[in-house]
Amino acid sequence: MVELAQDAEEFRRHHVETAVVLPQRAQAVNGYLGDRRLPYEVLIDESRQVAKAYGVWHRIGLDAWNTARPAVFLIAKDRSIRYSFIGGSQREFPALEELLRVI
Repeated sequence: MVELAQDAEEFRRHHVETAVVLPQRAQAVNGYLGDRRLPYEVLIDESRQVAKAYGVWHRIGLDAWNTARPAVFLIAKDRSIRYSFIGGSQREFPALEELLRVI
């Protein structure tokens, strides 16, 4: 989320809409976001159906310990996936330059 916020203006310059999908409970997400004004839409995936469908759900133990890998999908207007990145850890994220090459 931090990387997307930092690069939001660059994405806007390229007419790219961004959204974050969080596989968390709405209460937890709303508590975390509070009054933060993020430059993109935040979608809540409580059932984890989206995370599972995109192959980013990562089971590491008890349900409360499950998490989603950080991922970026560039989806064209025809709904085809033009680029995908799934990180192996929470700190992995593609470089802005890599994303802009695809855009």
